[in-house]
Amino acid sequence: MELLQRGLIVSCQAQPDEPMYGSPIMARLALAAQTGGAVGVRINTEADIRAVKQTVTVPVIGIIKQVYPNCPCYITPTLAEVAKVVEAGAEIVAVDGTQAAKPDGKTTEQFIYDSKNRFNILLMADVSTVEEGIAAARAGADLVATTLSGYTEQTRNRLTNVPIELQQPDFDLVSALVDKIDIPVIAEGRFWDGANAVKAMSLGAYAVVIGAGITRPQIITAKHVNDINRFLKNGKDR
Repeated sequence: MELLQRGLIVSCQAQPDEPMYGSPIMARLALAAQTGGAVGVRINTEADIRAVKQTVTVPVIGIIKQVYPNCPCYITPTLAEVAKVVEAGAEIVAVDGTQAAKPDGKTTEQFIYDSKNRFNILLMADVSTVEEGIAAARAGADLVATTLSGYTEQTRNRLTNVPIELQQPDFDLVSALVDKIDIPVIAEGRFWDGANAVKAMSLGAYAVVIGAGITRPQIITAKHVNDINRFLKNGKDR
């Protein structure tokens, strides 16, 4: 993978109701990530991709989150979104690589094949299981990411009350994919810090994506506040 070096990829995203929302802010966050040594950034929406492309020189992994009725796929789920990401200038396009049928009825294999056949792109498939990763690689994906583990119906953990965002990354999926496929595996999904990133790379991950742990300060703050409040409640009398 000549374009994307091994190392840390920073996901710079914000929803409209978040304090950091806005393309100029995302561009500055992406520049800060590059300055800190990130080998790439993951960016959502056409506007943000265009703004970031004017600011950084590292590769941009572009996505468009688009919700369609009665369809669980939302990460660049159709060729229409792929086209927009390509036109915005991203070097790599990340798409839904789960086995759920796409909004237009295509299978994931058809969707990956058509995306690669129509556009001159590097394609990253966001998957939730080993089987999905194998299928995506066979269909022509250039990279496979563990992004959606824990977020799909078949991988959701119903035996814990811990919010999915605070659960451990799926290291088992990273290890299994490294063992089963010959294309780079990107560790993504609830990777909060350098310790988790190093563990994933020791298992064979090509690169690691950290998002909320770097670029969403309200979530970082809430996590620390929860830790402090837990101490104040349980440990202040010790």
